[in-house]
Amino acid sequence: MTSEAVPPETSPASPASSASVSRRALWIAGVTLATLAGFVIVMGLTTRRQADAKLSEWTEAQAVPVVAVALPDTHGRKSAFTLPGRLEANTQAQIFARVSGYLKEWKVDIGASVKAGDLLAEIDAPDLDQQIMQAEAELSAAQANANLAQTTLQRGQQLINSGAVSKQDLDQRAADASNKQGLVKSAQANLDRLKVLEKYKRITAPFDGLVTARNTDLGALINAGAGGAALFVVSETSKLRVYVNVPQTYVPNIKIGTNAHISVPEYVGRQFSATVEASAQAVDAASGTTRMLLLVDNASRELMAGAYANVSFDLPHPEVAINVPASALIFDRSGMHIATVNNENRVVLKDVLIARDLGKDVEIGSGLSPDDRVIQSPPDGIATGDRVRIAGADAAGPVADAAVSTK
Repeated sequence: MTSEAVPPETSPASPASSASVSRRALWIAGVTLATLAGFVIVMGLTTRRQADAKLSEWTEAQAVPVVAVALPDTHGRKSAFTLPGRLEANTQAQIFARVSGYLKEWKVDIGASVKAGDLLAEIDAPDLDQQIMQAEAELSAAQANANLAQTTLQRGQQLINSGAVSKQDLDQRAADASNKQGLVKSAQANLDRLKVLEKYKRITAPFDGLVTARNTDLGALINAGAGGAALFVVSETSKLRVYVNVPQTYVPNIKIGTNAHISVPEYVGRQFSATVEASAQAVDAASGTTRMLLLVDNASRELMAGAYANVSFDLPHPEVAINVPASALIFDRSGMHIATVNNENRVVLKDVLIARDLGKDVEIGSGLSPDDRVIQSPPDGIATGDRVRIAGADAAGPVADAAVSTK
């Protein structure tokens, strides 16, 4: 008899077995979540600690100033020294009247070129004319009296031997003749003086030049002497004088014969050559300057007497010098210093003396060597021993990343 295989019946799981499986899965999931949470917490703390460390390093880096340094320029600099000056005529004459009267006529006006002896004006002097006529009459009378006294003396000399005239009478006649002759000379001298004054009724130019002022007109009352304004001013302007007051420090560098350049506001961009002709060789105690005279050629008459001008001198300079930016100087109560950086990037303040002020740069006289690394713009309060970083220098870490130049 054939038998068929019957599959065994599958029985459902028991409740106890199902509960055990659920607890195991929950435990595994909880452990996994706790591990992940712990990992996240540890990573967060680690990241924060690293960020705090970097922030601390960056903060410390910011406390170290970053400076720009450079070696001094050792080339001698050519410098120009400029001073204000005033142009004046090389020769100038203020012409006053020597006789009183009224202006009869004037021949030239301002701006006219004149030659020596040219007539500028004429004066009508009636008082002087009358004085001359009176002097001529007095001279004629004196000559007549002198001739009479001389004739009387000669007659007495002829009669002295006959006894008709006494010796006393003859001496009196001689004295009278001598006195009368003296009166003639006095009258002649007075007439000559008036004749000389008569020539001054014609006012003439004393030298070749330019009429720069006329302070009179037709019919004006003229008083002899220099009590009022000059009738005319004649200036010789083919050469002009320039006077400048040079500070005592620069006087040794500006010698007789030194060349200079003149510039005036009306000719922008143009310069005129001048030469130092004289020096006062003395210092004005009030201003601390020495007055110097320069001459500038003005044959073209482009420059005007009395004008303001700037005078520039080319000062001599050494071939080798130590020059640093003016911004590198430090002034405090102890004097003048320059901040340098040594091989350990530490600040060293050096006392210096300035030889010349070149404007943006200064020439150092002493206290600095050519191989010193000079801080071009030192921060406020910098002191010897302070640590600094060099702008642009390679450095590791966040200090290099946070570098900011103070240049």
